[in-house]
Amino acid sequence: MSARQTSTSPLYAVILAGGRGTRFWPRSRQRRPKQLMNFWGQTSLLQQTVERLRPLILPANVWVLTNEYLAQEVARQLPEVPRCQIIAEPVQRNTAPCIGLAAELIGARDAEAVLGVFPSDHTIRKPAAFRKVVRLAAKHAAQDAIVVLGIAPRWPETGYGYLEFARAPILNPPKALPVKQFREKPSLAVAKRYVRSKRFFWNSGMFFWKASTIREALRRHLPRTAAVLQSIPEKLADGRGADPRYVQRVLKKLYPACENISVDYAVLEKASGVVGIPCDIGWNDVGSWNAVYDLLPHDRQGNVLRTEALLLDSSGLLVDVPGKLVAGVGLQDLVVVETGDALLIVPRGRSQEISQLVKQLEKDRRNNLL
Repeated sequence: MSARQTSTSPLYAVILAGGRGTRFWPRSRQRRPKQLMNFWGQTSLLQQTVERLRPLILPANVWVLTNEYLAQEVARQLPEVPRCQIIAEPVQRNTAPCIGLAAELIGARDAEAVLGVFPSDHTIRKPAAFRKVVRLAAKHAAQDAIVVLGIAPRWPETGYGYLEFARAPILNPPKALPVKQFREKPSLAVAKRYVRSKRFFWNSGMFFWKASTIREALRRHLPRTAAVLQSIPEKLADGRGADPRYVQRVLKKLYPACENISVDYAVLEKASGVVGIPCDIGWNDVGSWNAVYDLLPHDRQGNVLRTEALLLDSSGLLVDVPGKLVAGVGLQDLVVVETGDALLIVPRGRSQEISQLVKQLEKDRRNNLL
């Protein structure tokens, strides 16, 4: 299925690009979080997400959900996406309201629209396998199913939710199977049991459904928020939705009344007949500096060096200190990142805890460092 063929079918991308990326501080900041950063190559994670979808979904069918801080930079990075399809939340309300908003806006244009929801900050190392799975997911979604992609776990991860299937799935060819249950982030012991069973897959955060399907699910399970969202398209009729400033005024007035809840809690865990597609697509959610270390090439000592370095008896380092020689002796498994106003040094295995530093900066009102 080529992009030309896909453009005539009601397949749309809803890209979630409003996160803060606090675990990538000090490089990731409020006005330039990780999805807008270039970790490798010449493009940001957001740009890579759109490019990955291009063989399936033309930019004219791409919608991006972000926030007021980031909308201008998102538009700069994605000039091919219509500006009126870059929607800025005036306040953060988690994924259920923003996905519901996209469904209302797209559904008002195309009653048969099929939506694929994609986080903007993931990487996919097997793009051909990814496209195959997306085609399959869209096919099932067009038949009124709620579809979630499940990632074959490579280790007992405690930071992800899991999908449980009745039996161990076969990955090739990919096949849609009923999801027996959604499981919360487990303890390490439970995660090890999940991996051994081969019936549990990571929840990728990539979902597929018709706009009408998710709108109806929100009306059933989140009626107050659904009523707010349902009122927005009529306020943007008669061409008024083409003016981003007018759209923003409408959203500022109405959107704060939405509940703050994820689509997982609001819909997926309550809906019946959810299907999952277990797959191996080379997925990585790039959730920490440790994940970046895993994705980038290493030298013989296992170091990832994005600067000039002089190291003795040192291994497992990720060093990102632009414009300086970094020298070290006897260092193991550290992340060292410097910006113009901050220096971070943290053991690689604890890089997910960086968000706690950001919370402390917020508490101390160090807004210049956020």
